Amino acid sequence: MDVELRFDCAGVDWTAVHGTLKRVGMGHFSPERHRQAFEASRAAVFAYACGRLVGFARALSDGVCQAAIYDVAVVPEFQRQGIGAALVRALLSRLEGLNVILYASPGKEDFYRKLGLRKMKTAMARFPDAEARAEKGFTE
Repeated sequence: MDVELRFDCAGVDWTAVHGTLKRVGMGHFSPERHRQAFEASRAAVFAYACGRLVGFARALSDGVCQAAIYDVAVVPEFQRQGIGAALVRALLSRLEGLNVILYASPGKEDFYRKLGLRKMKTAMARFPDAEARAEKGFTE
């Protein structure tokens, strides 16, 4: 299957972004908040198959030392076809020379390890919905 990667937020269906995040069990907000988050990000990448948005990811960065990858998601029927890996590789190529932290769903560590990321021994987080995050395995 041919998948096209696009690096521009123009024309993105933000309702589809919201729906995809919800379907895969990731944190989701209103389509408008997702638009704002992606447009404010240092880099964003969107995967399209036959004109349909099938995956996306974004990165925050100071552009000098640090970066963080968020919202790596692929619609379920397109998973396990290399799209997620292509999204992460595309972002990593735009973050060369930077320390990169990736915020991942519990259980996805092996996927990211294959892409050259390593599990951290220390990390701290604060979430507005702390109890819900703990129930999902994100925090202790």
